[in-house]
Amino acid sequence: MSELAYKTISVTGTDAFEFLQNQLTNDLRLLESEEEILSAWCNPKGRVIWFGTVFATNSGYSMSVATDLAETVVERLTVFRFRSKVEFTIEDGGTVDPQFLISTGCPFIAAAQSEQFTPHMLNLDLLGAVSIDKGCYPGQEVVARTHYRGATKRRMLRFESSAAVSPGDKVSDGDRDVGQVLNASGNDLLAIVPIDKADQQLTIGSAKLINSPLPYLQL
Repeated sequence: MSELAYKTISVTGTDAFEFLQNQLTNDLRLLESEEEILSAWCNPKGRVIWFGTVFATNSGYSMSVATDLAETVVERLTVFRFRSKVEFTIEDGGTVDPQFLISTGCPFIAAAQSEQFTPHMLNLDLLGAVSIDKGCYPGQEVVARTHYRGATKRRMLRFESSAAVSPGDKVSDGDRDVGQVLNASGNDLLAIVPIDKADQQLTIGSAKLINSPLPYLQL
């Protein structure tokens, strides 16, 4: 898999903080002491539309977003702007190494993965991208309910495959499809599967999977 391309969305205006604070899963006040934070933007059903980094700029904030998702995110954020004094601009970004993201267990959400998974399925709670007590945002009730009930039955796990696979490929336990590949680079991949299937014999087509534990996830 080649380098993953991303853009940055510049969010400026006198209401930039209040606007993003009411939309994103993480608390922007963390940027008072941290250079950048991870965060996500969810739809009302708690499915992740966007996930990436956020950092403060001289005129507002900057969000990293997959290139093929940037225009969609701006269009949909604009719908929520109402009378808020905030502007969005898509700017040049860069690329990121998929081997690095997979090895650290950090998902890359492009257009094909958008609105398919909850923050907990993507381990965003474990990556520090979700604030439970900062206040309301789209999907917050679903996220909070999952957190307090400990109801996460599916998570993003890392596997090594006996053959190269692709994002979107189905993961099977032999009897049925139980999950799917989120990101992949050669034989290394991240997949969303039931937690209780982590160490069972899983396959993608004829390829066998071996669980490769993530550094932050204890099953």
